[in-house]
Amino acid sequence: MKTILITGATSGIGKSTAQLLAKQSNRIIICGRRTEVLESLKTDLSQFTEMFSLKFDIRNLEEVEAAINSLPEEWKNIDVLINNAGNAHGLDPLSAGKTDDWDSMIDGNVKGLLYVSKMIIPGMKERNSGHIVNISSVAARQTYANGVVYCATKKAVDVISEGMRIELTEFGIKITNIQPGAVETDFSMVRFKGDSEKAATVYAGYEPLKAEDIADSIAYCINAPKHVCISDMTIYPTAQAEPRTIYRK
Repeated sequence: MKTILITGATSGIGKSTAQLLAKQSNRIIICGRRTEVLESLKTDLSQFTEMFSLKFDIRNLEEVEAAINSLPEEWKNIDVLINNAGNAHGLDPLSAGKTDDWDSMIDGNVKGLLYVSKMIIPGMKERNSGHIVNISSVAARQTYANGVVYCATKKAVDVISEGMRIELTEFGIKITNIQPGAVETDFSMVRFKGDSEKAATVYAGYEPLKAEDIADSIAYCINAPKHVCISDMTIYPTAQAEPRTIYRK
């Protein structure tokens, strides 16, 4: 049984991952910004395993520190950290980009991942064991027009994952970097600021990945034998050839 902390656990990939790993009898710490959703998920999954919830915004260092420091002693030894929380805002060229959108993506996708990791890594180093799973994107593999800042933040996740691996392998800590392709979640609703018609077009004419598909992949990686580390994993729906190319019916 592992103690697993998942950021962005109130929806999408994070929620599906919490559900799957709880059913595999791991102890789960779910993190997010919405108290009601956290408590509802905690109640639902408590039938399978021990659950704990933390409410904080990964973009706020003080909130991150206060929340993780508040963990009871019996929850402090984190075996697996899943850095899932992140966001995409807007789909504009740089010349018309909104700086608030840029800040939100850089603060969430890059700085938030660093803040949470910085709190968890020292304990893993002391115990000479642990596993960190970072959720990147195929957007890190190929930059596309009107998504430059988002692509840059996910490229940063790739680089951070590589750096973590270089720094932490000697301590027995595994690092896994996962790059999902098109996954049908609230991702596009957030990117298009609630415009459901635009969001729907992203997933029209083909079968996209589901959040459960990525949860399965995460479970595979963290359940691998001790001597096996899945360092990088890229996952596309069958209809997607590369980040910009999807074959639609």
